[in-house]
This record gives sequence, C-alpha cells and structure tokens, in this order.
Amino acid sequence: MSANTIRIAIDCMGGDVGLPVTIPAAVQFAQSNPDTRFLLAGDPVAIEAHLREQGCLGKDWYEILPASEVVLMDDSVEIALRRKKDSSMRVAVQAVKDGRADACISAGNTGAWMAISRYILKTLDGIDRPAIATSIPNQKGGATTVLDLGANVDCTAEHLLQFAIMGSALASTVDRQPRPTIGLLNIGQEVIKGNEVVKRAAELLRGSGLNFYGNVEGDDICKGTVNVIVCDGFVGNVVLKSIEGVAKMVSTMMRAEFKRNMFTLISGLMAKPVLNRLRDRVDNRRYNGAALLGLRGIVFKSHGSADAYAFGYALRRAREAVQNGLLDGTTRAIDELRQSLQEAAQTSANIPNDLSDPVP
Repeated sequence: MSANTIRIAIDCMGGDVGLPVTIPAAVQFAQSNPDTRFLLAGDPVAIEAHLREQGCLGKDWYEILPASEVVLMDDSVEIALRRKKDSSMRVAVQAVKDGRADACISAGNTGAWMAISRYILKTLDGIDRPAIATSIPNQKGGATTVLDLGANVDCTAEHLLQFAIMGSALASTVDRQPRPTIGLLNIGQEVIKGNEVVKRAAELLRGSGLNFYGNVEGDDICKGTVNVIVCDGFVGNVVLKSIEGVAKMVSTMMRAEFKRNMFTLISGLMAKPVLNRLRDRVDNRRYNGAALLGLRGIVFKSHGSADAYAFGYALRRAREAVQNGLLDGTTRAIDELRQSLQEAAQTSANIPNDLSDPVP
C-alpha cells in the first residue's frame, strides 16, 4: 500500500438499505480512484456475498472489519452506545481512532453516529460540541455550506462562533474557497434583529477575525450570498428538510407535466441538454455527504435513503477532506482564532480608561 493511499472505513450495514447501496458504491468508487482503500465494517459473510455479486471478491482495494451487531435507524443513542459495542458503526469509527483509517462514513442513525464518534474520537481542543455541516446548491452554480444541521438543538453564542470556525475550515480546505465569507442565519439582516443568542453571536463573529459578512436570511442559502451560513441545529435541520422537500416536489411536478402534455414533452426533448444541466444542479444526491466537524478525526454522514450514486458522492467528500487536510485545517483555524482573541483581550486590557492615565 502506497504512502499516498487514502483509507476510508465504511459502516456497510447502516442506512435505509445498507449493503445493496454501500458495497456497489465502494466498488464503483474504487474503480475510478485506485489510490483509495476501503475498510468494510459489518457482517463478513454478507459483505463477501455482495462483493461476489459485484465480481470483486478477493480484490486488493478492501479489507473487511468484522462486526457482529447493527445499529438500527430507530435505535436510541443509549442502545447504540452502551449495548451494541460491536456494531459496524463503532468498528468503523474505531478504525479512525486506531489510525487504520483516515476517515469513516455511515448512512445510519444520525444521533447514534454522532454519539459514537464523539465518544470514541473526542472533540478538538476549543470545541465544546461537534456540528453537522453539508453543502446546498445555490444559484451561482456552487454550493453554500450550512451548519449545524441537527446535532445541537440548543446553542449558546459561543457555540455558534465555534460552528463558524469549523465551517470556514471546511469551506477553505474541501471546497477550496480562500477566506470564506460567513453569514449568521437570522430573521433579518439588520443588526437589531434576532434573539439574544444570535445578537451575541454576531458580536463575537465581528470581533473574531473571521470573514464575517453579517446577518443573512433563509433565501440567502440558495442565492449563494455567502460561502458559509451558521445556525443552531433546530433551525438548520428544518431548513435542510424544507429544501429537500421543495427539490423533490419540483422534480415530481416536472415529470408529471411531461407525461400529461405532449407539447411540453416535445419541447422538453428539444431542450434536453438544458434540462439535464438543470437536473444535475438541483439533484441533491450530488451534494450528499455531511461532515461531522469538531472531532479528532474525519467523520462523514450520508443521507439514510441515499442510493449508490448518492453514497458515491459522500465517499468523494470524505476523500477530499482527507486529501485537503480538513482536520489540520480545522485545528489550525481554532488555534489562530484563540491567539487573535487573546491578543485582542491583551490590547483591550492595555487601553487606559482615562486618557490622562499613563499606559502600563
């Protein structure tokens, strides 16, 4: 195995579908990315059966990590963390902890995945709570990074500042955005808008040294007004599910209209290249793969209902995170902010209250 090989551990059993999605996605990804090696966590017999179906049994791009238990989508965090200690989830995360894998990914129970990852890997210095971040396509042809998407329902202003640091690191490393702009999701752009937590978070962000744009509203996500948008997990999860629902509705309506109206169908065929580009831009499968930020390891979460095509995009995000040094970038961003805040506090302490007083 080359020193440049990227190793990704997969919870093969997790998600609404499990092995019929995770194994084909890994096979297709390995074929197009020969520098990637997969550690497949789960039932060895079942994994081998699916590899055999794909004609890949005995290949050198994978290793099977046996796991005797599966965390179900409706399992509580307590069951996943305390009772299922040999689950495919836990085995995949442990591979990162032990240095056998550079990143891990699951399509399974989000709460359990976060709890297990945090328990095994712990959080980075300076981070109180990990956050879930993903990319949402915008009108500019790129994507807006949004966090938190559900890991933290109740947040303080300091937590929102930490999310901004981690989101900025993700956008600058994985998405190659130099000095990403940060927006704080609010009910209006005015400084006076929002609850006390949001107002305080805005103050912290203005003094943080980050490239803070200011308050943004919900429609700014799809406008692409800023590179990163920060909010608490309750708001973020509602926003994400709403956008996914609208995207599915539009896709369904377009298909139904083509079936009903022959003229529309003919026009659609003539405009097929344009429609295909539009479909690709709004296809949320191409933006699958949320990062669990703030942990001492690279952890990604795929949508539970993802098909092999979507899961492949999540694998790509994980691979890019390893390639571009997401973990080091996040750590560096936290250290830089801590240093800048300390310098600002020291400068403030040296400013005399009365201009006639001598400077100490």
